[in-house]
Amino acid sequence: MLKVKVEDIELEGSLSVKFKDKITELDGCNIEADVKFKNMGEFIQALGHIKGKIVLECDRCLNKFDYDLDIDIDETYAKKSLYEDYSQELELSSGQFITDLNGEDEIDVYDLLYQSVILALPNKRVCGINCNEGLFVSDEDMEVHDERMDVFKNIQIKGKG
Repeated sequence: MLKVKVEDIELEGSLSVKFKDKITELDGCNIEADVKFKNMGEFIQALGHIKGKIVLECDRCLNKFDYDLDIDIDETYAKKSLYEDYSQELELSSGQFITDLNGEDEIDVYDLLYQSVILALPNKRVCGINCNEGLFVSDEDMEVHDERMDVFKNIQIKGKG
């Protein structure tokens, strides 16, 4: 696992990390990432970029396909617990999500990259715009004969003309 010490970021003011490897939890995911951690007083900001490929399964045809990753990272970490300051419920808007380190002295870069990739994956995974597999069913496949429904074939309703 790739981790950076909060102390090293505080001493240097900023710290850059490069990553070029597989994310083992994600099948066929190879990435290259550059992340810069910057000391912001009570907070640490992580800015970076991920490029790479992951193998996904098409939701339509179930074939495997390569999906290009191009992800920006913008994460903020709180060095001390924010629970006392924000113990009440409040609505978060864009840019207000902060990861609480809860006194931890390290940031797990691998976990940051893993979460960034997971969150960037499409909800509907389709191998291409022209994927038609699994969308069309023949008329023969649609015909189901249920003898219990035969009674409705010849029904006539009075008063309707």
